[in-house]
Amino acid sequence: MPLNIPNTLTWARIALIPFFVGIYYVPEHVMLAEDKNLIATLTFVTAAVTDWFDGYLARSLGQTSAFGAFLDPVADKLMVAAALIVLVHLGRVDSLIALVIIGREITISALREWMAKVGAAGSVAVAFVGKLKTAAQMSAIPLLLIQAPVLGMDSMVLGTVLIYVAAVLTLWSMGYYMRCAWPELMKRSR
Repeated sequence: MPLNIPNTLTWARIALIPFFVGIYYVPEHVMLAEDKNLIATLTFVTAAVTDWFDGYLARSLGQTSAFGAFLDPVADKLMVAAALIVLVHLGRVDSLIALVIIGREITISALREWMAKVGAAGSVAVAFVGKLKTAAQMSAIPLLLIQAPVLGMDSMVLGTVLIYVAAVLTLWSMGYYMRCAWPELMKRSR
């Protein structure tokens, strides 16, 4: 496991998860709900920005590694899953939406791992629809966390619309990846 700046940033993202979740366990007499929402939102946005930044640094500094390529998406999925579970607990996201998004992440991660083992990882490379799903998801979650007007708009309404868009794109992208992997799956199932 190479310890470099990008991997350190990825580990820092993972370390933020207990802090992010723990904010909502602070008693109301210690921290107001609005403050919890603001700190959680800033923590999530910091993790999202760090995700982009560690990838940029890995490429620009020539510090890419197989371990970093493995750990980076794991950190992303853990943070998103934690955020969705918190939002379900707070009543801001429907549990079915969270189940669809988290279930897709687990399914596609397993599919990619299996495809890599059989030497066909290129068949399930990241597609544009997956990037759209990520953009919708990463925009929706902070809006649902902050639960306050953003640029004069109701963040809950906008966040809810975007999380539903993310759920639709989640299913679409899962279908796309499964369709790409289908020939290999059929070939190996005999």
